[in-house]
Amino acid sequence: MSSYSVRPATARDAKAIAEIHVAAWQVAYKDVMPADYLKSMTVEKRQAYWREAIEFSEPQLLVATEGEQVVGFVGYDRSRDAGTRSTMGEIWAMYVAPAHWRQGAGLALWDGARDGLKEEGCTQVSMWVLLRNEAALNFCEYAAGFKREMPSLKTVAFGTEKLEEIRLKRAVD
Repeated sequence: MSSYSVRPATARDAKAIAEIHVAAWQVAYKDVMPADYLKSMTVEKRQAYWREAIEFSEPQLLVATEGEQVVGFVGYDRSRDAGTRSTMGEIWAMYVAPAHWRQGAGLALWDGARDGLKEEGCTQVSMWVLLRNEAALNFCEYAAGFKREMPSLKTVAFGTEKLEEIRLKRAVD
């Protein structure tokens, strides 16, 4: 049984979300992305972005909490991929504070996002994950039941580094 609760994000959560976003990137991508790119990712910039996302519900945001502490977040909405049906949802972002990795917060967030996507009428959901992020791929495939969509590879620039992302999909059910 998870000790995590999931609720909609509020404006006062923006700073905690930004802190988690930056910390998770700096740990997960330390051997994948250029150090200068990771250092350029600041809590202040991320806080402004997430505050706006919360205000306009784009994407919709949920936070995982342990007691009063925000320990993770998920952003979800309709798919941003060109040519997808209106019933295709997308996990835009999902991050958990490194101290809470592999303890159930990610699954709690996924369950909350899945419920939200169902309410929006989505029957399928996708998410993009860096191929070199083995921990995220393992979570998506083994814990959350996503499958890789092999022809979907795309190259994305992160500073001076070009990395491949792959789209994963599954039914919302």
